Amino acid sequence: MKLSTMSTVLFRRKTFEGGAHLESKMKRCLTVLDVMFIAIGHMIGAGIYVLTGSVVRNQAGPAIILSFIFSGFAALLSAFSYAEFGARFPRAGSAYTYSYVGLGEIWAFVVGWTVPLEYMIGNAAVARSWSAYFDNLVQKRVANWTLETVGQLSDGKGFFAHYPDFLAFFLLILVAIAVAMGSKFSANVNTSFVVLNLAVLAFVIICGLSYADFSLWSGTYPDGRSKFFPYGFGGAISGASTCFFAFIGFEALATAGEEAKNPHRTIPLATFSSLAIISVIYLLMGASLTLMVPYDEVDAEAAFAAAFQARGANVAMIIMSIGALAGMLNNLVTGSFALPRAVYAMADDGLIFGWFGVINSRTKTPLNATIVFTILNALLALIFDLQALVDFLSIGTLLAYSMVSVCVLILRHQQELKDGSNTEYDNGGTLKSWVPFRRYWQTPGMSIRVAVVMLIFGYVCLALPFKTGIISNFGGIILLIIGAIFALSGFFFILGHEQNKSEASYKVPFVPFVPSLGLLINVFMMVFLNAMTWIRLFVWLAIGVVIYLFYGVRHSKEGLRSGNTAVVTELQNGIDNRKASK
Repeated sequence: MKLSTMSTVLFRRKTFEGGAHLESKMKRCLTVLDVMFIAIGHMIGAGIYVLTGSVVRNQAGPAIILSFIFSGFAALLSAFSYAEFGARFPRAGSAYTYSYVGLGEIWAFVVGWTVPLEYMIGNAAVARSWSAYFDNLVQKRVANWTLETVGQLSDGKGFFAHYPDFLAFFLLILVAIAVAMGSKFSANVNTSFVVLNLAVLAFVIICGLSYADFSLWSGTYPDGRSKFFPYGFGGAISGASTCFFAFIGFEALATAGEEAKNPHRTIPLATFSSLAIISVIYLLMGASLTLMVPYDEVDAEAAFAAAFQARGANVAMIIMSIGALAGMLNNLVTGSFALPRAVYAMADDGLIFGWFGVINSRTKTPLNATIVFTILNALLALIFDLQALVDFLSIGTLLAYSMVSVCVLILRHQQELKDGSNTEYDNGGTLKSWVPFRRYWQTPGMSIRVAVVMLIFGYVCLALPFKTGIISNFGGIILLIIGAIFALSGFFFILGHEQNKSEASYKVPFVPFVPSLGLLINVFMMVFLNAMTWIRLFVWLAIGVVIYLFYGVRHSKEGLRSGNTAVVTELQNGIDNRKASK
């Protein structure tokens, strides 16, 4: 098969004609407040009740404050890109749709295939944490009953949970039933929980800080470790990589783009408002926890409730536990809302089984996708350990956010039709006169892609010495030099391209600086994730690529619409012939 044939199929990009991208089979009924609260609701549960205790105990200690600052800043940089794409292309797929428009079909599939997994793992982790908080309130009666009646799954030290969590399993089923009843109904439920939870969090912050012991932050331990940095500065960076999942809320927000009343205005406003509110809450909650109890005494599963209990504040512990249950239920509502919509977007484009793209005529929701992926989600919560789930949370989010930043760099430096013209293009993507070897870059759009690849390769080389601890060794210095050369060359090559004159209700400021900086931070955090996280991701992607090659390639609506059916057939025949030869 010709390389050009494969490239035509794998890198074809999604296009929208005129204003057609505003049309939707789903109901546009969500206001700015509805969409903003979807993001806040999704971020509160994961960031505070699931991640905080685990990151404090195992990765960062009190330096979780810096972890939240780093990940929040990275999220802000990514939020600029999400806001522009959400205003331009208000569709349910969010990062998947944006990658389809900017990078091509295969990259869109990679992003689209990881996002549902991220939601499933996030929902499962929150459901297990909800179960742990509830069990803590009833003196472990649920755990004891399950162990006595059903028995244990494992010793609790591996990937599988100590016992099957039936409470988490049925909780996810019930939440999905509520979400399947319709977008406006689930938005109203979510808004009620958000208001309640914000009130509880305000109480918890004030009460927690009243027990503040600043000696837990200052000085050193007998072994010489800093009390604020018990895991070193690298621990704060590693914690930021995990905490980044806490900011997946505006990914969930973007999936609501197809149901927002005025998405061009709603998505940017809701994105920045929710991010500002949640960042302040994370910092205050992280500070109150680490000032109440030593980091190594934090309960990884029910951190705040156990901290108040240790301080003898039983009333505050009960209020906190009730708030935690409400907050995590809030998170499950938004996560269960976003999950089937991420699947629906891919199915609607023909890249995965079309049955998932069916919209129910009564509820106007993707009911088939809701049913199947809720069952998968509930099974994850039933048998897997909370810590194992938390370790895998952030990689899909970081990958999606990185792709969106890359898409901004590419789309802002490609040709666009001039206003009022169907044939004449502006100078977007052309090289400026000072760029050397300009005549060797004749293929439209190729040079900007080369520049972005150089930039990413440079970032990886810069991050590796910090991750491996060889920054002062000869090999580390060589990597830093190579990384600096590629990163700077790639960045200045991007600067050497003209930007197009496309119009949008919101555009990322200071391009290419903002998306390039956001991409740098995301790449660093991805490099700091552990090896098993990457292995699990590649296994999941391998499954997805098989589905794409044997189903998505043939059924892609973009391929059929663009008239390259023959090219698709040739690609599929090549796959079938190789399979037969084996």
